[in-house]
Amino acid sequence: MTLTPEQAVNNLMQKDPTILAVTVITGKNNITYQTDNWDISSDIGQVISSWTGQNAQFLKISGVKYSILQITSERMTAISIRGEGSIVAAKNDDHKIIAYVSPEGDMRGAMMDTSRVLTDMSTKNSYIDNSTQLGKSDSPLPPASVSHNIDPGLKSEVQSFLDWIKDNEGLAGYIRYYIQQNNMQIISQLSKVYFSLKTIFGL
Repeated sequence: MTLTPEQAVNNLMQKDPTILAVTVITGKNNITYQTDNWDISSDIGQVISSWTGQNAQFLKISGVKYSILQITSERMTAISIRGEGSIVAAKNDDHKIIAYVSPEGDMRGAMMDTSRVLTDMSTKNSYIDNSTQLGKSDSPLPPASVSHNIDPGLKSEVQSFLDWIKDNEGLAGYIRYYIQQNNMQIISQLSKVYFSLKTIFGL
């Protein structure tokens, strides 16, 4: 059964109480539903533009600056390096949904729940099944290209990544924040990434 945006959002926030505010959008920038505690109508144009362009490093919503961690055509995640919570966003052919997650929330879990709630509002077949594990695929990988020409889009993504690394409010700020919080899980993962990078470059 197709739910209204309000019904779907209520279900989402009941399932994950750390999702504190939600906006549902149809069309380009048409806000269909917002929770009473959040009005991002003045920011929505810039947010959607950044999402569509897929090359922004930051978002600013309700006066809070968020560093973008992941941005694709179907989803976006961003976190405040000042510990003011995070943003998760997902879309399909019918709707876009943007949610604010409390600082205590699990951003990855909230992202999965937000993606899946889109199917409750969809008038078409879902693009993701509720039983699907994100990040896994049964489809074989395409064969590696034998061409040595580098995709300009790939180069652009790497350049954006470099810019994010160098920015004090980008990766550097993100790492500093979690070191200050003494978050052992994040620090452990970062050490593994650091080791992997050293291995890649033979250092």
